[in-house]
Amino acid sequence: MDELEKAKKRRGPQSGGGAVTMATVGRMAGVSQVTVSRALSHPSKVSPDTLRRIQDAIRATGFVPNALAGALASRKSNLIAALVPSFTNIVYSSLLHGFSEIMRENGYQIMLSETGHDSEREQTLIETHLGRRPDGVLLTGVHHSPGARRMLIGSGIPVVEVWDISESPIDCCIGFSHPGTGLAAAEFAVEAGYRRAATVTAADARACRRRDAFAARFRELTGNDVLTMDYAAGTATLQHGRAALTDLVDHQGFMDGVVFCSSDQYAHGLLTEAAARGLNVPGQIAVIGFGDQDFAAHTYPPMTTVRVDRGALGEAAAGALLQRFAKDQDARSVIDVGFELIRRGSA
Repeated sequence: MDELEKAKKRRGPQSGGGAVTMATVGRMAGVSQVTVSRALSHPSKVSPDTLRRIQDAIRATGFVPNALAGALASRKSNLIAALVPSFTNIVYSSLLHGFSEIMRENGYQIMLSETGHDSEREQTLIETHLGRRPDGVLLTGVHHSPGARRMLIGSGIPVVEVWDISESPIDCCIGFSHPGTGLAAAEFAVEAGYRRAATVTAADARACRRRDAFAARFRELTGNDVLTMDYAAGTATLQHGRAALTDLVDHQGFMDGVVFCSSDQYAHGLLTEAAARGLNVPGQIAVIGFGDQDFAAHTYPPMTTVRVDRGALGEAAAGALLQRFAKDQDARSVIDVGFELIRRGSA
């Protein structure tokens, strides 16, 4: 029985038995285990004929090299840990697209986890990812638990925090001022002539900072308080947006004012409910969203919203990590990508 048949017999049906080892590959190729290891780590250091025989043996057996063992030896895993609040939110998925494309082009693979805006869950996931010895970490936001910060600082690996900015990042942060977006939205609303305002906000610390900045600035400019609708759990949905406008109109008598939403999903729900009620937008109800998602320009009326270039932000995050891997002395620790208020028909 040749080595391939022996390997198959050891593995059993559907690879349920023992795994094929590097030693088995070496026996099949007629070389030592050390030579197989060298061929995997530094193929240029073995002869073309030897490399071909080893590659043939690997294909025949289905052998998968232990990447972690290589990482322990080289202190490099080519893995990047990425933690985001939600996989389904286009804000984060579009940011990750630009980030992961650049990292893959440079030989890195992404380990992705969902935190759900939960700091304890984030800390647990950070600990799990650090156990896989990633070369770098991408996090969402700049506010983390003390335990998470200690682990990340103690790891000594590059960390990039995205979607927010801080003067004291763990390593590097790339984002924009969330309070700044609230201030800009309030100033825009007052300049447009609105004297009544409300907010619809998700359970997200960054969204709450936008809400608070909007309310404070609107009150400062008009002397009027802002009505607030907060959702304590779950992600922003069109359904919640419709429910929010129902509550504002039916139970709080809100009319002839502007509503600043923490996401375009909420804003879309408000516009849908306004249309169902026959309300004039922006005459009776004006709406401002956040995010400028793909559908925002195509709602009825088209949505006024705050735009952040998510693709550029992801690309900047990848560039920041690569600079740190290269030990670039010119790498910046704080990068503000800014934002833009896009005026359309809803306000």
